[in-house]
Amino acid sequence: MTETGINGLKEYINTHNRFLIIGHIEPDGDCISSVLSLSYGLRRIQKKVISAIDSQCPAIYEEFQPVSQITFEGDICVEDFDAIITVDSSSPDRMGKYQGLMDKKPNFVIDHHVTNKLWGNYNWLDLEASSTAEMVYRFLKELGIEYDPVLATINMLGIQTDTGFFKYTNTGWRVMEIASELIKQGANAPFNASMVLENNRVQEFYLLSEMAKKIKITLDGTLIYSFITLDMLEKTGCTYEDAAGLIGELRSIKGVETAILFTEMDKEEIKVSFRSKKWFDVADIAIEYGGGGHQRASGCTIYQTMDQTIDEVVNNTKKRMETVNY
Repeated sequence: MTETGINGLKEYINTHNRFLIIGHIEPDGDCISSVLSLSYGLRRIQKKVISAIDSQCPAIYEEFQPVSQITFEGDICVEDFDAIITVDSSSPDRMGKYQGLMDKKPNFVIDHHVTNKLWGNYNWLDLEASSTAEMVYRFLKELGIEYDPVLATINMLGIQTDTGFFKYTNTGWRVMEIASELIKQGANAPFNASMVLENNRVQEFYLLSEMAKKIKITLDGTLIYSFITLDMLEKTGCTYEDAAGLIGELRSIKGVETAILFTEMDKEEIKVSFRSKKWFDVADIAIEYGGGGHQRASGCTIYQTMDQTIDEVVNNTKKRMETVNY
């Protein structure tokens, strides 16, 4: 397992001609953007590309026409590609069923997560990057790929979503320069923003209401948490996908530093989402429970009952927050 950086990726691309580009399960905007941007770019230098994600396409991206280029949950024949590139994935289990392909062909990982342990045969890991989409942009420009409005809009999506539309702490001067260049090249940033931020089903507001009734606040208002049960999902006509974005509503509350949302997938399978604003590293907790992510946005799955999970994770988080000097 070696860290070869952007130059190693250039050599890898020059060495092979047929690529399988894979994004992680439960894809977010950065994942979809990175898969599509890299796929479009490589095709423009006459490389053959298969794009795949082992999950359903999130509903909010169904109107994003380029997403039709990705194979969602499809079977991939190992004879159809020579090399693999995985994007935005901190660990191999995030590949879903495509993890089984990793020992069949060489694999290059492009990622920016602090929890990545260089799991690919070759790796480019940039912890300073705002998003994997930012890394893909820098790489395609290094290759001399010409951008048009379609590619610019696709690439912009991942940068917008992973920076919280330029409001998270990973919004620095470099990402703003890249965003400016993408807009100059025709990126339709307002379309992306409307698609992601103004595309909610009314059922999600019913679920938000149910979740809000369960809110608990502790540590002088700096730690907030709530939960969503299977019954709540059924009552409101929602799915886990609808629930996933509600963690941001908890973090947005005044005075809160850390927010936790527990979502019941089964009676003893709980998805835990962590978010923080300024100083608390939630990735450390997610890693402890076998998950991962960013310092300000991480998650994990715990196989216990809801009550057990809430009690354990909240107490653990409180102890950690009380020991942090900031």
